[in-house]
Formats: sequence, C-alpha cells, structure tokens
Amino acid sequence: MSRGLRTLAACLWLSAGAGTQAAVDAGPATAPRMEFTPLPAGSYRLPQIQSVADATLLDERGQSVRLSSVTNGKITLLTFFYTYCADPLGCPFVHETMTWLRSRIARDHELAHRVRFVAISCDPTTDTPEVLARYAGELADDSRFEWRFLTARSVPELLPVIDDFGQDVSVELDRSGRPTRALHHMLKVFLIDGRGKVREIYSLAYLQPQVMLNDMRTLYMERQGTVERGGAAHAHGAGAATAARVRVISRPPAEVPARRSGP
Repeated sequence: MSRGLRTLAACLWLSAGAGTQAAVDAGPATAPRMEFTPLPAGSYRLPQIQSVADATLLDERGQSVRLSSVTNGKITLLTFFYTYCADPLGCPFVHETMTWLRSRIARDHELAHRVRFVAISCDPTTDTPEVLARYAGELADDSRFEWRFLTARSVPELLPVIDDFGQDVSVELDRSGRPTRALHHMLKVFLIDGRGKVREIYSLAYLQPQVMLNDMRTLYMERQGTVERGGAAHAHGAGAATAARVRVISRPPAEVPARRSGP
C-alpha cells in the first residue's frame, strides 16, 4: 500500500471519535502553563527542519493559490484546522492564540508586513471556499495583516500537503471507499521562514504566544543579520516533522456537526 493510501485509510479510525467530540462544546480552553522562561529574541538560532513542498490549493474566493506563494517571502505561521471544530484545546485555542499574536504583530512596525498567517482546512468537502469566506470574515480582508484561509478541491488533493507536514489527521471514506473529509487531531503549528523552510513546530505545550513572538522576531533578526553570533541552535516545539500516523478502519462517514457561524 502506498504512503498516500496508508495515510488516507489510517486516518479513518480517528474520525469516528472526532466527529462525536466535535459536536460537544466543552467550554473555554485553559492555556497550558509555561514551565520555562522564553529566551530573548535573537539570542538563539532555530534549526532548519524541512522545506515546504509546493501544492495547489483554493482561497476563500475560490481562486487557485500555490502553497509556495504563501510560504515564501514572509515569516509564516501555518496551521491546519476545520471550521466546525469545538475541541477547546484544538482549533479554537489555536485561533485564539493566533488572534492575540496578530494584534501584537500588527502594532509592530518591523513585523507587521513581514509576517503572515496561513490556515488550511483539513475538510475540503465541508469547508468550501464559501464556508471559509464566512468563517474568515474580515480577517481575510484586513490590509494591515495577511491572514490566508485555504482549502483544497478534494481530500485526495489535500493528502500530499498533510503528508508533507507530517500532520496527524483522520480521513473518512464513504461506502465506496472514496475519501469524504479529513479531520485534524494532533495540534501542530508550523513556523516557516521567508525561504520556505520549517524552523519550528509547536505542539500544545509550546503554543505560548510570547515564545512564538520571540521566534518570529528571531527569524526577522536573522534575515537582518542581527542574531547573536554563536547563538546555539534551539528548538522547543515538536522539533522535527514526522510521518502522519495511519490506521485503517472501513466505515461510512459520520454526520458533520453544525458549523460555527464565525471564527
């Protein structure tokens, strides 16, 4: 079985539980307690983990977008999500964290036009461009800060992107074995430099706004040549991309829970 098919089939096992869980609102999330003091920006170097492979996706207007066009040229914070996620420590928590970061970065004259956010839906069947447009609201049209919301034409077109990032998801198949949707479960946020290289992967424990802000400032300072000489390479998140976990269970797709009306 090919890697893509293993990814497709494996993700099925998680989807049953995910669909049920997503329908229950467990209330607001509590941020993980930070058990360390963030290093000052520019006092360390972030290792190069991997290059981002290119792909063709769709934006909220239904226009084709090359992934390389939104992972190069700026410091990029990229996450996978789905619009109807209700896990308080899942997509809503990431969105809240990124919203806080956006407000800080938008006021920083050095970073405001050098940082972008990219959110890729794991469920192109449900999260069509029209759904993304409603979800994104004014965030997608804010000229002060670039925040892109993307989906794919189909699950098979999305799977190579998921595979490249080593993102753990669950994929549901219909009774004919066709992929219908993918659900993101293992929370990861990817920090990408202006050359399209992944430099950090944040898991839940390290999804700390000040840490992430310092890392983005460190990448900016690196580009400006002002990172401290001899600064040690430092990684505090997942540290390396890993292959997506695969489990295979044949079952019809669960009912898609009601979507939220906005971010």
